Formats: sequence, C-alpha cells, structure tokens
Amino acid sequence: MRERTSLEDQIAAIKRLEQELEDSITLIELGDAEGDEATVKEGEETIRGLQAEAARLQVETLLSGEADGNDTFVEVHSGAGGTESQDWANMLQRMYARWAERRKYKVELLEITDGDEAGIKSATLLIKGHNAYGWLKTESGVHRLVRISPYDSNARRHTSFASVWVYPVVDDRINIEIKESDCRIDTFRSSGAGGQHVNTTDSAVRITHIPSGIVVACQQERSQHKNRATAWNMLRARLYEAELKKREEKANAEAAAKTEIGWGHQIRSYVLQPYQLVKDLRTGAQSTSPQDVLDGDLDPFMEASLAQRITGGAGQEVEDID
Repeated sequence: MRERTSLEDQIAAIKRLEQELEDSITLIELGDAEGDEATVKEGEETIRGLQAEAARLQVETLLSGEADGNDTFVEVHSGAGGTESQDWANMLQRMYARWAERRKYKVELLEITDGDEAGIKSATLLIKGHNAYGWLKTESGVHRLVRISPYDSNARRHTSFASVWVYPVVDDRINIEIKESDCRIDTFRSSGAGGQHVNTTDSAVRITHIPSGIVVACQQERSQHKNRATAWNMLRARLYEAELKKREEKANAEAAAKTEIGWGHQIRSYVLQPYQLVKDLRTGAQSTSPQDVLDGDLDPFMEASLAQRITGGAGQEVEDID
C-alpha cells in the first residue's frame, strides 16, 4: 500500500505539473493577445515556480536506495565548547524539526539530554514521511556555527560545532539479527518535564551493542516496556545503517566514517556575524539567509548533495568561510 501510494503521488504530481504548465502558456498567450503585461508576468512567474518544482521532483525520483523511502532517526550531539555548542545543538534539532514540519512530515522527540546551562547535549528525533531518510541522509556530519555569543559578556565571536547522525527506520521487510548476549541494557530515570511519574521510576532505557560500540537510548514513553521496544528498533536501525554505509564505502571506495566533532571535519558552515552566509563544503551550495536555513529551508543543500551522489561526483574541493 505504501509503494502504491508513492507511485500514485508521483503520477499525480507529473499530471498536475503538465496541467499547470498548459494553463500558464494559455494565460501568457491571452495576455499577449490583449496586450496585458501583468497577465503575461503572472504566467511567467508560475512557469518559473513549476521549473523549480520539476527540478525538485527530478531529484526525488532518483531516491532509489534500499532504505530511501523509510522513516528516519536524526541524532544531534553537541561538540566541545560547553554552553555554546549545546545551544548550537539545540538550534540544529529545531532546524530539522522545522524542515520536517514544512514537508508535512510527523516529528517525534524520542530522547533529549539537557545542557548544563542552556541548549542540549544530545537529542534523537524520529521523522516519519515518504522519503524522509532519502532526503536527510546527506545531513550526517559535523556542522559549524560562527556568531557573536549571547553568553559572552565581551560580545566576542565564537565558533561552535555539533554533529548530526541520520539512520533509517528498519521495517519488517528487513531482517536484522541481534544477539541479546552482545548487548548491555541499562535503565535510568527520565530527565526533563513530565510530572512526578518521570522522576520516580526507571522508565528510560539505554542499550549498548558491545561488538560495534553503538549506544541508543529512549525516554519518550512512561512505560519502560515501550521505551525498551523503541530502543531495540533504534539499535536495529543503527546496525542496518552501518551495514548500508559499509556497502556504500565499498562501492565508492571512499571513507565516510563518523569523525571528530571539531575543526577540519565540518560538512557545512553557518556564519551569522559579521556577515551572513551558509556554505556547504561538499557541494559549494550557499545561502545568504542563515535565518531561513535555521528555520528549515534546507532543500537547496539537500538537493545539491543528492545530485552530487547520484551523478557520482567525487566531492569537489570547496574552501571554507572564516
């Protein structure tokens, strides 16, 4: 049913584009015939919008990876730098939630660890929607922020780092075998707001997969059993993503391993002061409106990264910004 819905949506989108293009051409012809410049301009603006949408759909039709159509987990971790990095991690978590809401995807906050003074140390989002993993998979990596710190009384420029880790939700079609003897399961009390129940029972669950070193945690539900089930699903997804990455590395003969959260490893830089610019260091894609990007306007960056992967681009050398 999911595949059928996806195909129906794709066909409906193409038919709608064709109809709107035909209507716009007719509108321009009528405007020309009557000498109405406003009507011609309106038709041309519509066609420009259709051109951008067609380009986006073209990239989306090329999301043909094994798990591209699946829902996805997004983990955000602050880097070194204390409150600054923790605030930046919180900004990133909000950015991805806003991006998902723009696309009418469902967003669930599965786990969050608050920062010492402000922001967060880590958070895990579950984003549900068609091609959620396919779109977000290129966001894995280190993200760098440059701004005048609101936490510095001397108003100096600070550089902060946070990492993003994206992996697909594994559905029943994909069989992942995990030996319980390879895992350590810990329970702890949930943090944050949620009433007296949260602070009196060990409802949160953390699972450590000893052979791989992968750690997952869930504290969303009040029930330890539900949190345990979600954590197992997250672990299956992480192991599956690790296997997908191995296959991709073998095919592309390039390392894409998780790196240190710091200078020299960033995939994208966000500069808020003294000028405003967001620049992707893999594709060279840029935006001069960081606030829009932080409000979820990520599609141009994702499309550029996906196009580079699809066309087999080797990842050109892009100079970072100060």
